[in-house]
Amino acid sequence: MVRIALDPTPYNGTVHLLDFPDLVARLGYEYLQLTPNPDFGRHFHHPKVDSDMIAKLKKRASDAGVTITSVLPVQRLGGPEPHQLRAAIRNTTRYIEIAAELDAPILNTEFSGRPEREEESENCFYEAMEALIPVLEREGVQLNFDPHPDDFVEDGLEAWRIIRGLNTDRVGFVYVGAHTFHYGDRAATLLPEVGDRLGAVYVSDSFDHTRSNALRYITNPPGNAVRVHQHLAIGDGDVDWAELFGTLKQTGYLDREDALIVSNVFAEDERADEVSKYQLAKIRELIAAA
Repeated sequence: MVRIALDPTPYNGTVHLLDFPDLVARLGYEYLQLTPNPDFGRHFHHPKVDSDMIAKLKKRASDAGVTITSVLPVQRLGGPEPHQLRAAIRNTTRYIEIAAELDAPILNTEFSGRPEREEESENCFYEAMEALIPVLEREGVQLNFDPHPDDFVEDGLEAWRIIRGLNTDRVGFVYVGAHTFHYGDRAATLLPEVGDRLGAVYVSDSFDHTRSNALRYITNPPGNAVRVHQHLAIGDGDVDWAELFGTLKQTGYLDREDALIVSNVFAEDERADEVSKYQLAKIRELIAAA
């Protein structure tokens, strides 16, 4: 059974953390992924919830008939500065404990290093994981990584190699549809290689920045070290959704009991309710057609 969760980021400025379960239930979702939020925890900062707030959030979710599937923190696990790495390990340790306390035993995150310091960042990542894997094992939590644009690893296959090098099934891969073209646009070959280490799939669309001889998006001066992508509603960009969901079906992901697909559109805040409902219906269509 595929669990379809909502990333409530578009509502961060208008809805309180404790009201998220009621929100996602109203939009037709049964599942919620908690993402960076002022009350929960911001990018690169220590989480801000305590056990009392966690208990209240769990009760609100139960009352709404909503399951919190996962937690998405963003921490500099790729450093590359030593003080950044120390903070990232400390903060992520606490996020792992929070996920376990929420009965949401999945952390989905990013490598969060620097591409211009790739070697140092990769070394920091492995150092961080030496500290965190025992915590994951102790708490019974899974940690999955997305190679985000402007990270020390952006190519999907190379990211999988880095994850594989950890030699533990406690760590897996997040496939983000909106990052397809930075991954190398290779879902049909990448996902079979990742296999059952695929931990989550995020669904939002993006334009292919490599088209038109990479002149589709022009920044000045030319040669700027920038990355361009979007998080659009399904069908508003260039992602081949039939290929992606067909590959998910072929690899058996859509038949897994723990399959998790997260709608994460960030470009339509003014139409967030409408787009969230559309995404849910469209994801169900894509699953049925796969």
